[in-house]
Amino acid sequence: MTEPTADEPWPVRVVSQKIGAWIGRLGWVWVDGQVAQITRRPGTSTVFITLRDPSADLSLTLTTSRDVIDTGAPNLQNGARIVAHAKPDFYPGRGTLSLRADEVRQVGIGELLARIEMLKKHLAAEGLFDPARKRRPPFLPRRIGLVTGRASAAERDVLTNARRRWPAIDFRVINVAVQGATAVPEMVNALRLLDADDTIDVIVLARGGGSTEDLLPFSDEALCRAVFACRTPVVSAVGHETDNPLVDFVADARASTPTDAAKRLVPDLRDELRLIDQARYRLRRALGHTIDREQHRLDALRSRPSLAKPHAILDQHQAEIGGWRDRAARSLRHRLDRADDGLSHTTARLRALSPAATMQRGYAIVQRADGTVVRAPGEVTAGEQLRIRVAGGEFHAEVTEERA
Repeated sequence: MTEPTADEPWPVRVVSQKIGAWIGRLGWVWVDGQVAQITRRPGTSTVFITLRDPSADLSLTLTTSRDVIDTGAPNLQNGARIVAHAKPDFYPGRGTLSLRADEVRQVGIGELLARIEMLKKHLAAEGLFDPARKRRPPFLPRRIGLVTGRASAAERDVLTNARRRWPAIDFRVINVAVQGATAVPEMVNALRLLDADDTIDVIVLARGGGSTEDLLPFSDEALCRAVFACRTPVVSAVGHETDNPLVDFVADARASTPTDAAKRLVPDLRDELRLIDQARYRLRRALGHTIDREQHRLDALRSRPSLAKPHAILDQHQAEIGGWRDRAARSLRHRLDRADDGLSHTTARLRALSPAATMQRGYAIVQRADGTVVRAPGEVTAGEQLRIRVAGGEFHAEVTEERA
């Protein structure tokens, strides 16, 4: 039978055979996962284990023998972490993939802690723990997103204490598995839902105390990266004070317990009212002191003569101006009197020296026809007409004879 070309439709059996052949070439691999379910069927030596990826919603069936389990993990229980040396097998008839293991080892707490420490260094080197990128949660969030176990003590502690401190606070609670195989995928999905909600101002990831194995999901790399990717500030409230899962280092803030998270998320209404009363008292006292100080200053200003009797300075200036005006009038009058006296004396002297005054004493001015004043008899000739001016007027005369 010839193999169909790429352009022709392939029968299901051909596709299944090719997938089986390709998977068969993978060989043996080491697989790390969490036991979601272990089944030991009576009367058979085969053990069926549902192996789940702690960071994803993905599982595979692993088959092995009782001897392998009893040798490598004699007390294996659901939820345990194992490492298996297995070969992938594809069953063409059912189209299913499984793992066949010849060695199974349960991962001890020491090895888990070592892996967490290595992951911690890796995430720190990438900058997921950088304090510079951490955001401060709001002082009073409008709405809080809470990711926690269903009907858990952590949920009760957060809700009760937060509402006791601020009764009007609003929550959106998403209940998830906080341990076990499905814990990480459920928490990652819840974080994405809350981060996409624009009404959420801060997200709280809360869980009560537990063993190191119980808290392993909170040190998972996928959960740490989901917290780092959130745009909304995330507060980690996992375990007790001594518990430090890796999500504590990635979160924007860490609370030692769920109760401590409630105290960090919302202020105490009574404390805030007391602070408001104190602020009002200080403001009222400061305002009273300011008013008193300004009143004293105003009283001092009003008590000054310039403000108490504003017309007094005007009266003073008016009196000064009156004095200056009187002195100016007296000085002007004195100067005018002296000038009048000088003018009188000058006038008298002028009058005394005036030809008119001389003529008043009987003198006359003799002028020739051309207006020339005659000063001697020899300046005229007989028959010449003369003009004679006296105090009372003037008249004309004719020279009858010449005298030397």
